[in-house]
Amino acid sequence: MNRIPFTSSGLEKIKSELNNLKKSERPNIIQAIAVAREHGDLKENAEYHAAKDRQSFIEGRITELEDVTSRAEVIDLSKLSGETVTFGTKVKIVDEENNQETDYQIVGPYEANLDVGLISIASPIAKALIGKEVGTSVTVSAPGGTKHYEILSIEIISI
Repeated sequence: MNRIPFTSSGLEKIKSELNNLKKSERPNIIQAIAVAREHGDLKENAEYHAAKDRQSFIEGRITELEDVTSRAEVIDLSKLSGETVTFGTKVKIVDEENNQETDYQIVGPYEANLDVGLISIASPIAKALIGKEVGTSVTVSAPGGTKHYEILSIEIISI
């Protein structure tokens, strides 16, 4: 069974979503299905079919999150040195072609959110950065082409 890395706050968010699905969304959709059934012929009842589709999504998501939480491994960020890029570190890089600086924090795949600078440890850029030190140049092969970055700083931030 493969472990899934998480920051402590990332795992709490997943557990919160799972709890919401089980305690709120699931009972609500069961009620919506019951109400839709009262409207008669189920073959032509769009409300019923929409509710059943939503129920299928909710049950699938619950199953996925139960699996994820059972395999979760919280990484203790306080034990990291910050000398090299690892899971949990925040890294500032500069694109060597256009000098654009970007900050990323490397997190687990279920925590990734590029809009706030959280990238998955499984992403091409994170894979290229892992194990490298400040001042190192890295080459990232991504679907959009090859990019070259220099690591400007590494820090450990608890999220």
